[in-house]
Amino acid sequence: MPHVPGRAGLLRRTALTTYARLPRRVRLALLHLLAPSHTVGALCFVEHDGRVLLLRQHHRRGWTLPGGLVDRGENAAQAVEREVREETGLDVEVGLPFATVVEPRARRVDVLYHVRVDGAEPPVSAGSEAILASWLVPEDAGPVDDPTAQAFAMFRRSRDRKAYQGRLAGEG
Repeated sequence: MPHVPGRAGLLRRTALTTYARLPRRVRLALLHLLAPSHTVGALCFVEHDGRVLLLRQHHRRGWTLPGGLVDRGENAAQAVEREVREETGLDVEVGLPFATVVEPRARRVDVLYHVRVDGAEPPVSAGSEAILASWLVPEDAGPVDDPTAQAFAMFRRSRDRKAYQGRLAGEG
């Protein structure tokens, strides 16, 4: 915590000390009341022969990725595996996410996964919110909504090996 001089610093320290002494349930209630909330979703790039499985859905414009909101009691991996199964009929097991998109204005967080399908193209049946499913090259998908466009951008960026290498700020 940065040092805040004078009266403001004393007020801040007093508030934090008081907060720390509150019962846990009261602290959590205050956090829910005062902290910004975000929706958390999980999306999956299911890839076969350079094409990605995309969906048309009643409630979204253009093509979208399989996925959806994380339900209470689920982690992002469980949510995306459930959503892919519900929307496409495919049973996938995801590994670690390759990226996370945080959209502060929309107060949305999307966790992105990638599953590569080897062998024959698996049969897909659109279900749940999905009304159509197709294997497309991302560049051929045409107009997509903001979450899908941001996910495509992160997918392209993740293919650059340098995307995962951080550096000390200020160095060349």
